[in-house]
Amino acid sequence: MCFSCQVRVVLKYRHADGTLCMKVTDDAVCLVYRTEQAQDVKKIEKFHSQLMRLMVAKEPRTVAVAEAD
Repeated sequence: MCFSCQVRVVLKYRHADGTLCMKVTDDAVCLVYRTEQAQDVKKIEKFHSQLMRLMVAKEPRTVAVAEAD
C-alpha cells in the first residue's frame, strides 16, 4: 500500500480560541500539534498546502517542494 493511503492529516481551527490543531495518524502513532501563534499557523498552512499538492500529483517527482525556512 502507498504511504499516503496509510496516513491521515486533520486540521482544526477554533476561531473562539484562535488555536490551530494539526493531527497526523497512521493508526499506530498519533501526533498532535496545537498552536496559537500566527507565525506557526502560517507555516502549518503552507505545509498542509504542499502536502495536498503532493498527494494529488500523478507523479511525485513532478511537484516542486519549497525548502523549509
